[in-house]
Order: sequence, then structure tokens, then C-alpha cells
Amino acid sequence: MLNVTPKPTDSPHKRLFVLNRTRQTSTVLARIEELEAAWIEPLVNDLADRTAPLADRAEWKLRLGELLAREREGSPAGSFLAEKSTREQFAHVVKEFALDGLTEAQNFFPAIPRLPMRAQMAVMRVLIDEFGCGNLQQTHSQLYLDLLAELGLPQELESFLDTTGDETYEFLNVFYWLTQRAVHVEYFLGALAYLEASIPDAFTVQARACARLGLAQGKYYTEHLHIDTFHMREMQTAIKEYEAARGLDATKLWIGALLLSQLIGGAFDAAVERARELA
Repeated sequence: MLNVTPKPTDSPHKRLFVLNRTRQTSTVLARIEELEAAWIEPLVNDLADRTAPLADRAEWKLRLGELLAREREGSPAGSFLAEKSTREQFAHVVKEFALDGLTEAQNFFPAIPRLPMRAQMAVMRVLIDEFGCGNLQQTHSQLYLDLLAELGLPQELESFLDTTGDETYEFLNVFYWLTQRAVHVEYFLGALAYLEASIPDAFTVQARACARLGLAQGKYYTEHLHIDTFHMREMQTAIKEYEAARGLDATKLWIGALLLSQLIGGAFDAAVERARELA
């Protein structure tokens, strides 16, 4: 939790993140729902209006594979970070995503009771890895702390509240909605399946930057290159088990994937653009 009170001058996305990390009273929840109604609901409705229905889980897997193949081609922002960024510019991007790295997977747990048991087990296997299988030194958030320390950046969550862009806050906030308040849990399953499948290619950019810049604490990224291949399979298992127990709306899986692709891509591009301005 955060011992912080949102300020009137804070952006809606920053206020929403702080409220999501605050003890959930009825008053806090009402404010969260008000902010989400103005942001995420129109975003999802727009995606739904522009998305042709999917026939089944097989078509979902096909569409996901096509999306990942397009993203695998890379972007100008990724090429710059991997090949040209200075240590200061790379540190800026690391700082931009610190709130994510320091709270990684914490907001996934509320989805567990919304899933049938066999799907729960698959998602829990993902979460166990996120928390280092109980080994503090292997917890992903600890690996991020190690990277922050090498770059001379703060270690406390509160230190990054005023240096995180709205695009990143949107990515941070979406999983609180997906796991707790989205009416259909397929949105969450589709979003997390996309995330776990995309990270091994996406984090290759940061891993290359760490190697080029001589950073010793790049394990946060290289660990994801290894473990998220396993997580990708587990999320497909979770979706298969959900379908067996309750049926499946494959279109909502796809909307969840598109939503997260849009938000994380926007956050990354904006962070790299701000880093480039440091030059």
C-alpha cells in the first residue's frame, strides 16, 4: 500500500494508481470507479466496436500469433534503446517503469477466485515464478531493485510517483480493472496471455541495452526471456481450462490482448521519446 493522498493537481491516471494502492474503503472504491468510467470503459467499448467477432479459441491463437509476429519486427523506439541509448537515457526508461517493476504481478491475485480451479492452478504457477518461488533474491521486484541500485536510482515506490508518465500509469492501472472490476474475466486472461507471450521478444531490447552499456544487473530482463516462454504456455492452459469449465468468449480474449498491446506499446514509446529528449 501507499501512504500517499492523491493531490488535486495530479493527473487522473496518477490519482487512479494511488487509489488502487490504497486501502479499499467504499469511498475509495467509488472514486476508483468514477475514474475508470471516464477512461477504461470507453477504451474497451471502442475496441469492441472495431473488433470482428472471433469464432473460437483456435482463431484467438491465430490472431495472437499474427499480432506477436508484427510486433517482433521491432520499432524505432526499441532500436534506439537497444543500440544507441546512453546510460542516462536507459536509466530514464528504467525509472519510468519502476512502479511496474516494484509491484510486479501484485495486482494479478484478485483474478484467482474468479477462475475455475484448473485455470487457477495455471495462473498460480505463473505467479509463483514472479515471486521467485519463495526466494527473495529471485523475486522479479528484487531483481528490479538491483538494477535501480546499479543505476543510482531510488529504491522506494513513492520516489517514482512524480516521475512516471500518464501512458505508463495507464498500463499500470489496467490490471487493477481487469482483475477486479471487468465484468468478463476473459479480458484478463487475454491480456495476460498476450503479455507473457510478448515479453521474451520485447525485453530482448532492454537486455541488449544492458549488455552494450556494461550493466551487471540486467537479470531482470534476461530472466523474463527464459521464464515467460513457460508462462506463455501456462496462460494458454488457463484459457483452455476456463473454456472447458465455463465456455469461452474468444472475442473478449482478443480485446484484452489488443487493449494491453495498445497500452504497453504507448507507454514504451512515450518513455523512450522522453529519454531521447535528454540528449
